[in-house]
Amino acid sequence: MAPPTATATTTESATEPAVGTFRENLTFTSGKPEFKAFPKPPVFEDKYKEREYLKGRLAAAFRIFGKNGFDEGVAGHITIRDPVDPTTFWVNPFGVAFSLIKASDLIQVDHEGNVVDGGPVRLLNTAAYAIHSAIHTAREDVVCAAHSHSIYGRSFCALGRPLDIITQDSCAFYKDHVVYEQFNGIVLATEEGKNIATALGNKKAALLQNHGLLTVGKTIEEAVFWFVSLEKCCHAQLMADAAAAGRGGQTIKIPDEDAEFTYKSVGTPFAGYFSAKPLFDMIHKETNGDYLQ
Repeated sequence: MAPPTATATTTESATEPAVGTFRENLTFTSGKPEFKAFPKPPVFEDKYKEREYLKGRLAAAFRIFGKNGFDEGVAGHITIRDPVDPTTFWVNPFGVAFSLIKASDLIQVDHEGNVVDGGPVRLLNTAAYAIHSAIHTAREDVVCAAHSHSIYGRSFCALGRPLDIITQDSCAFYKDHVVYEQFNGIVLATEEGKNIATALGNKKAALLQNHGLLTVGKTIEEAVFWFVSLEKCCHAQLMADAAAAGRGGQTIKIPDEDAEFTYKSVGTPFAGYFSAKPLFDMIHKETNGDYLQ
């Protein structure tokens, strides 16, 4: 199956294919690679075409989560704000495996918790509604929100503390993540969802104490990359802390000035979008585009 394409006008009025743009924007002169332009998220004049494109990307996001082992039974959810009706969002149906999700499986939910459209399995995870409805309501800038019970994320969240900035990658979360210190069991009440959204504030990520990770983004790609990267940062810190403690010492922290400088390179929305492209390209290649059905 050919990669998904979209005649999408960017801010520079260029055509933006959905997959493979990085390679296509390379030219070779004098034997050296030169960039014509960095790929950017497509902008659609037709909101219905944008909806179909985003649903395909959301299905790919679930395949990425499944491949990385971020599933835990029926737990976990990723949502996108619907471009046609922004008062609704698309989410995975409850009980369908991440690694099997296709665009046609996704369900559309309004902010009252009603499933208004979507695939054959129209079961809604109450926690998905409670958390994501609150976030999409509170944050107009958020197109996508992702939450799951990944192993290193939930392990680190048991510590009830923010990340230490000890690696270049963790600088993406420098002063841009929070710890949500409450745990009231499974999120079944809208009030708990609102509390999480309030704690998140204008940050890109939250460590939900005794629960798991939550990330958001202006694009699907951005939110997905922040989740993948935050999971790895949690893993790295768990290992580094254990190694340091075993030697009777502590990890070396990156100074604030250096962390802030690095954040401006690796912590921006575009950095998140661009960093995720290889993940989406690989999923398309490995599944032969099966998720687009």
